[in-house]
Amino acid sequence: MSRLGIDFFESDDVVSISKSLLGKVLFSKNEEGITAGMIVETEAYKAPEDKASHAWNNRRTPRTEVMFGGAGIAYVYICYGIHHLFNIITGPEDVPHAVLIRGIEPVLGHELMLGRRKMTKLHPRLTAGPGSLSVAMAFHKRRTGMALYDEESSIWLEDHGSDIPESEVIASTRVGVESAGESAKLPWRFRIKGNRWASPAK
Repeated sequence: MSRLGIDFFESDDVVSISKSLLGKVLFSKNEEGITAGMIVETEAYKAPEDKASHAWNNRRTPRTEVMFGGAGIAYVYICYGIHHLFNIITGPEDVPHAVLIRGIEPVLGHELMLGRRKMTKLHPRLTAGPGSLSVAMAFHKRRTGMALYDEESSIWLEDHGSDIPESEVIASTRVGVESAGESAKLPWRFRIKGNRWASPAK
């Protein structure tokens, strides 16, 4: 399978991309080997109007600058000083839309994932939730700025033909954005219906 090209990420409709990412396979490669998982849960962040976005009101800081770099770029940040969270920047250059990857179903490198998570058996908590999947996939802040469409990138996505129909997508409000006012009510969290690898409903 070939990796998704930049054209997949270039649309200005981050909500649509966030849903389209469901069923795509996310790969990560490092010196230990390759791990991969099918994306089962995402969240869309539509800056500058979305108060839940790090780039709300076009806020540019050393951390958010990567969000203005154009489509298909990895954005990994640290949450609460502990968890690395993996996002994909979408849309045109200087439009800081982002999709947070919240859950994956492991398809490759299970033993590597288990070792990183200090687990012995496959269980949804291995990769359900953005912090957990980042540990399992070895996503760290130092990988911010990688172009996922670049053939040399160690993070990429592939389409394995698992297009998820709209009827199988659950939309709900996003997690942990209660302070974002009206933006907190937006139904921009998407999950594959019935998939046990998605994090629990709110």
